[in-house]
Amino acid sequence: MKQIYVQAQADHIASLAKAAPVSALEELIWNALDADAREVRVDLITNALGAVEAVRVSDDGTGIDILRADATFGSLGGSWKRLTTASENTHRRLHGRHGRGRFKAFALGSHVEWRTTVRVTGELMSYVLSGDISNPGVFELEAAPEPGPGTGTEVYVSNASVNCDSLLNAAETVQALSAKFALYLKSYPDVRIHFNGLPVTPVVVQRRMTDYTLALENGAEAKLEVIEWKCKFAGAGRLVFASPDGFQLHEQATGVRANGEPFTAYLVSSRLPALAAENALVMDELNPEVRMLVDAARQKLKDHFKAENDDNIKAFRKEWKARIATFTDKEKKALLLLLKKACREIKAPAAEQAV
Repeated sequence: MKQIYVQAQADHIASLAKAAPVSALEELIWNALDADAREVRVDLITNALGAVEAVRVSDDGTGIDILRADATFGSLGGSWKRLTTASENTHRRLHGRHGRGRFKAFALGSHVEWRTTVRVTGELMSYVLSGDISNPGVFELEAAPEPGPGTGTEVYVSNASVNCDSLLNAAETVQALSAKFALYLKSYPDVRIHFNGLPVTPVVVQRRMTDYTLALENGAEAKLEVIEWKCKFAGAGRLVFASPDGFQLHEQATGVRANGEPFTAYLVSSRLPALAAENALVMDELNPEVRMLVDAARQKLKDHFKAENDDNIKAFRKEWKARIATFTDKEKKALLLLLKKACREIKAPAAEQAV
């Protein structure tokens, strides 16, 4: 057995482990995708009372390179991914670059095992990396007695956090994960993600998707993709900055009212990766180019939801007229007075015009 010591303060590692459970899942899924996984499965293991006692994230990727184990787990911010921009086999855009994702696993539970199988000089080799939140600065590496049937990694988190029970709301969890991976799954259609057997895909949980081309003040163009979801969830209403290959670079609140409908807006531009590298996206509107992009996106979103609201009003008027067509004038006036009295805070211009 070998011990790997993390070159970072324990309190800093502990702070990373306080992430929301769904955020921790996202990081583990990203790690799998960065390892060229085509299939990622997330499963919740529950006890007799229905509470989550363990979380398993398994993939069919290339596994964790044993030769990089010290670099991968030995230093915070020392991820090998910072030295390249694409995965080794399929050349997908890499997400992780700071080596922090592995520590977020502790947000799911106090003990984490990475059970991985890799191919080394043509031979399959399996081993287990484990760590415990009680001693977050140390990971243990041990070779498995027999290699697995193929490459891949299973992250098994036991002694689950109480907060993990929030993941049991499958509809909301799938919705949140679908919003996070929407553009990536669109860019790489051969990738599959499942949560407790349910496919994580925007197609299943979206109500409508609308694409726009934004003409910017400087003569350039950007894309805005608006996905309206069937169900509300905690991460709705965000503006996500993304590169043309679906790589998410930053996100923030849109600041746009959407008639109460849950949505996510994806701002896509070839300029965004360079702006992200300059840390301009986190500066928000202090950067003139970022402000121009955000202003254009917000205006298009306002137009989008105003048009949708106008369509809803027209549909309401049409339905109202059809429903009261058989009423007498006296009955129509009485109904209108009743509506005004029952709910004075609601303006009813559509009803008045219909009568």
